[in-house]
Amino acid sequence: MSVSLAESGDGEWARAHLHGEQGRGQACEGADRRAAVVLRSRWQDRQPRAREQNTFLKTHSWEEYAVWHLGLTEGAAEETKARYAFVYGDFRRVHRMGLIACHYRAAEWRHKEVELAAHELLQYLDRKSAS
Repeated sequence: MSVSLAESGDGEWARAHLHGEQGRGQACEGADRRAAVVLRSRWQDRQPRAREQNTFLKTHSWEEYAVWHLGLTEGAAEETKARYAFVYGDFRRVHRMGLIACHYRAAEWRHKEVELAAHELLQYLDRKSAS
């Protein structure tokens, strides 16, 4: 499988989301800027499964679905779940453990661009949460 860095994988949307700003047409939930970030979670329990993905797609566009992923699967058809790789949130919040999982999986499968993007976002999140 070949994966390239998604347009949203540059972290611009994730950084806006972490700041509580509006990003790609989606506003952060809650008045507290950190409300949209989960610093500690069991990612295996929070990572969106097929049911959650399908529920999200019933009321959101493919573009909105795409911003929760760092990578695109090359050769996969547009507007299919198979097209998007390396999910880092639960469609409401960015999960620190989701970014760690993306970093680890990207390194494991040698998807260097995604690995570096996940690392940069993780460092950014850690700097923001420390302040």
